Amino acid sequence: MLTVDFRRLPVGPGHRVLDLGCGGGRHAFEVLRRGGDVVAFDQDAAELEGVANMFAAMEKAGEVPSGATAQTVVGDALDMPFPDDDFDRVIAAEVLEHIPDDMTAMREIVRVLKPGGLLAVTVPSFLPERICWALDEDYHTVPGGHVRIYTLAELKAKLKACGLRVGPHHYAHGLHAPYWWIKCAVGVKNDDHPLAKAYHKLLVWDIMKRPAVTRVAEALLNPLIGKSVVVYARKPER
Repeated sequence: MLTVDFRRLPVGPGHRVLDLGCGGGRHAFEVLRRGGDVVAFDQDAAELEGVANMFAAMEKAGEVPSGATAQTVVGDALDMPFPDDDFDRVIAAEVLEHIPDDMTAMREIVRVLKPGGLLAVTVPSFLPERICWALDEDYHTVPGGHVRIYTLAELKAKLKACGLRVGPHHYAHGLHAPYWWIKCAVGVKNDDHPLAKAYHKLLVWDIMKRPAVTRVAEALLNPLIGKSVVVYARKPER
């Protein structure tokens, strides 16, 4: 399930791409399929082990274009072990809302991004996130959980303050917001609730089958209750 629109963040052979806070690696896998050279970066070594295993499985299955490379790196978003101007593209998907010092993380992104390079940032969108926080305190108070709710204006202003030229934005995963509202209403840790289980089954069906009815429904819901907002930006040329 991708949040970034790769039509707005074109990636291909010759592009060195950082997937910052990659988590399970969903965007890193897509970059590799498109022929980019991807670095999956996260502070969770155990999660990165699974990402590395998936990279190897993709290579074995013939899903990796010739010349494309992939690696995993453990580290801190506030002090990344990469030189200045190292990446053509940076993806930061659902990570900044976890970082108390988000401005330092943004400045690090700008530092490692090449002049003229492109950035895609995704965070939970304001309204769906605010409802989740209101319904269940456990949703955002768990260790490593969300520490802020961004407005779109705040996110864009912070990116601009770091020297980026902010471009278009869009919303994603409109079908997923109601699922999290249900989870928060019944208890975010209550995975066995019948309503939560039924809605989760619907989401899995949508992800696997991509039927037209849910694709149309999500397109209509995204501007209203999209779970994530995605902002695209460019680092100015020197």
